[in-house]
Amino acid sequence: MIGTRRIRFQQVAEGGLVTQLELFFDLVIVFAFTMVTAIAADDPTAANLLRAGLVLALMWWLWIAYAWLGNVVKADEGITRVAIFVAMGGAFIAALTIPEAFTDLPGGWFGPLVFAIAYLVVRLVHVAIFWVVSAEDPQLRGQLLRWALGSITLGTTLLVVAAMTDGVVQIALWMAAIAGDMIWTWLAGTDWRINSAKHFAERHGLIIIVALGESIVSIGIGVAGLPISWPIVVGSMLGLAVSGLLWWLYFDVAAISIEHALAHARGKHQIKIAQNSYTYGHFPMIAGIIALSLGLKKVLYYVGDSSHHTLTDALYGIPLGALYGGPAIFLLALVAAKYAATTSVTIPRIVVAALLFALIPVAANLPALVSLALLCALLAALVIFETVRYAQPRDQLRHA
Repeated sequence: MIGTRRIRFQQVAEGGLVTQLELFFDLVIVFAFTMVTAIAADDPTAANLLRAGLVLALMWWLWIAYAWLGNVVKADEGITRVAIFVAMGGAFIAALTIPEAFTDLPGGWFGPLVFAIAYLVVRLVHVAIFWVVSAEDPQLRGQLLRWALGSITLGTTLLVVAAMTDGVVQIALWMAAIAGDMIWTWLAGTDWRINSAKHFAERHGLIIIVALGESIVSIGIGVAGLPISWPIVVGSMLGLAVSGLLWWLYFDVAAISIEHALAHARGKHQIKIAQNSYTYGHFPMIAGIIALSLGLKKVLYYVGDSSHHTLTDALYGIPLGALYGGPAIFLLALVAAKYAATTSVTIPRIVVAALLFALIPVAANLPALVSLALLCALLAALVIFETVRYAQPRDQLRHA
């Protein structure tokens, strides 16, 4: 318990696990990821992809704040439970407003400002709970104060100002808000708390599953309402296999290695691993999975739509770049996250990531279904190679 606040708060103990309420909170993030993929797929231009990426970064920063909070105080105990539900409401409103985050739609409230205010509310609830929780921990409260003075005022203020602008100025303000928030967090210090390495690793592993789940949803959305056919079945199975292979590449060994390093580190070194491998290191993985979702959605639309020739029409442009670039970014981010925790580099994954980028021009001349099959084959070859080549250390790590 936390001092005299036994009724209102319960501290997370070492070895604590993710609560059901945190999983419930993550359902809002699932919806946000779906909305990001939808706006990117509806208009796959470079400008719109940039907007989608900025919204994704903002929703990630919203989520990550509660991942740290949930590692200090149990989300489903005392008034923290109420605060989480309030935060869920704000996050859900923000997610609903994603299509209007930059441009207001006719009728109703002014979308960009609603998005900014909803985001601000979620961040303020987080700071308020953290402030009360840290009452008997001067070091943590000092860290929170340093962080909040810059992060909240800089990030959210610029976002509110951006709501009143448009065009290049609006994009620049969004980028400044996100970059300022991330940089300030990096500079604000390392006096945070990791009460349970297991909880922290599990929470981030679950958000990876959430994102992979969204990629599977994109497969279904891509062919929703179309009559079932062999191209749809083959494309769906290939898409599911790609998502499953990314799951394997994350959870089989890499996630365990990073968690072990986090659990055995102490003090500021542990906080640095938490920041570098999880807070910053997992965001490119999420972005890579969302990019993959965009590519999969377009491929399944190609193979299911009668206006396209299944065995001849090629995927091209941004959707093709997302299909191949998404898994490549995921692999590179996973290598970087593991390196930040263990200082070991997984060379085969870097090679495959580079190969995926190099094959984009080649895939542009292949039928969309063949491009997807090639992507699946490369990832499967990587999994098989690592499983065979590193069989002994893999077995020792997984069954230690």
